[in-house]
Amino acid sequence: MKILNFGCLAAAFLFVACSSDTASVTTSPADGTDAEYLAQLVEEFYARELEMNPLNATQIGDDRFDDRIANFYGPEYLAATEAMNREFLNRLKEIDASELQGQDWLTYEAFKLDREMAIEGEQFAGHLQPVSQFFSIPNFFVQLGSGASIHPFSTVKNYDDFLGRIDDYMVLNQQMIDNMKQGAKQGIVQPRILMAKVIPQLESQIVDSVEDSAFYRPIKNMPEDFSEDDRERLTSAYKVAISEKVIPAYKQLKNFISDEYLSASRESVGLSELPNGDAWYQYMIKLRTTTDLSADEVHQIGLDEVARIHDEMLSVMEEVGFDGDLTDFFDFVNSDDQFYFDEADQLIQGYRDMSAHIESLAPKIFDVFPKTDFEVRRVEPFREKSASGGAYSSGTPDGSRPGVFYANAYDIKARPKWSMESLFLHEAIPGHHFQISIQQELESLPRFRRFGGYTAYIEGWGLYAESLGKELGVYTDPYQYFGALNAELWRAIRLVVDTGIHAKNWTRSEVLDYMYANSAVKEARAVSEAERFMAIPGQALAYKIGQLKIRELRDRAELALGEKFDVKAFHRLVLIDGALPLSLLEMKVNRWIDDQT
Repeated sequence: MKILNFGCLAAAFLFVACSSDTASVTTSPADGTDAEYLAQLVEEFYARELEMNPLNATQIGDDRFDDRIANFYGPEYLAATEAMNREFLNRLKEIDASELQGQDWLTYEAFKLDREMAIEGEQFAGHLQPVSQFFSIPNFFVQLGSGASIHPFSTVKNYDDFLGRIDDYMVLNQQMIDNMKQGAKQGIVQPRILMAKVIPQLESQIVDSVEDSAFYRPIKNMPEDFSEDDRERLTSAYKVAISEKVIPAYKQLKNFISDEYLSASRESVGLSELPNGDAWYQYMIKLRTTTDLSADEVHQIGLDEVARIHDEMLSVMEEVGFDGDLTDFFDFVNSDDQFYFDEADQLIQGYRDMSAHIESLAPKIFDVFPKTDFEVRRVEPFREKSASGGAYSSGTPDGSRPGVFYANAYDIKARPKWSMESLFLHEAIPGHHFQISIQQELESLPRFRRFGGYTAYIEGWGLYAESLGKELGVYTDPYQYFGALNAELWRAIRLVVDTGIHAKNWTRSEVLDYMYANSAVKEARAVSEAERFMAIPGQALAYKIGQLKIRELRDRAELALGEKFDVKAFHRLVLIDGALPLSLLEMKVNRWIDDQT
């Protein structure tokens, strides 16, 4: 799973831009070619968007707005969102798309889809549910302020900038409370079981001593070259900001959720239970998968894939000589001590050890590689209980910040060794780190394409990368191959349970029962994942739908080209234009096949 790319986070907050005199460019097709006008238009949008969403700018290494955070849940922001999307869609319609070719055509179609989807999504009040245990700006702000995320703490200005961000977060904190109050009046509230998990996350930031706050870590790690005056001034300023602003804000939000919101939240867990919920969920399917599949169609694809993968698992059981049925095998791999580390540090080191080996294998099936470095880190304790098993945070194109694979070591006996290779392939090499870094390094692309993306493509590539293990030369241990099958099975199960929750009124218990009956999953992960699906409807569908499309396109190319098929060329084709909606990716691959036949 990819997280902590704030461009993608902002998309979930109704990603848009507002006007800015400093970035505005007024042109029309009459001033040049359609291609030139398109390039100016999308660049104007992106420049204005960076000013509207300062964290997006920080994410890509643009430090002009590092002292700000947008109030992206506020009414002014949402109004600017609506106006901006309509303005740019109307201006885009001035272009004769039939005259565009190559990258210009891809840019036009992707930008048009983005604006249309944003406008369609305006009818759904996601901003009234700003906090969950999985998708949480308060949690992200802890990462930001602790120095573990995208805000740099290398210069005195960096430190001063974050004090400005603390001020802006105070506004955002109050806005989240105001929005939840409004949502409660309209019956648009989060499931109670999710919000109960939010409370301990917030409590972890309510500390008695400023020095114990995660926000004080930059002071503890202050660069040695700071002057004594700056050290004293910043230390004093951070102590005041943490004690008088940050801790009270977390306490205010925690008290509101505990004392008011929890009782107003709902027992149900599906999106269909909310006003206009069925249409809302169908929109989320379309947004996350970039397809027109219905909930019923996705559900059936999931059931079919679960059955297929179960059959493949039986072959692994036969290879290792296991005597019993699939349920027995699940019990065995979940319980036998040989499959688990004793200490969390061993798991993290295991991922670090496999890095160089898998990197050395990549040239077997790839001829395009990222320049950006990456590293493995453990998920922070304050969020590890509710976090997924692994996640990738992208670096900056200039290399000043590496990509990070966050591995979750919470409950070490729920983190089997046999899951490690497939998870590494997904998050790091050749998965998210390859795809996202290569995309960000494509300087010829418009910036909205370099730094944006589509969940179905991004997560579809991650899951497709898992399927490349045997071609690369890993999964030599049959249990690691079982782990890859189990990871793929999990994504198939997601199709079943996500649609079950949000379209078929499945209860939390029904979801967990289905998971336990069909996979080798332990309780900690099953609960975390089930509640994740409840918190971010439709997101979990993107993995399998995207992977199936990429695999379908590869199979089509292999069949059409025969001996002329080059797997390196195919992977280059998929990666080299950045993330695309699946429909555009298919058109691009079909044209590539036609050009060679």
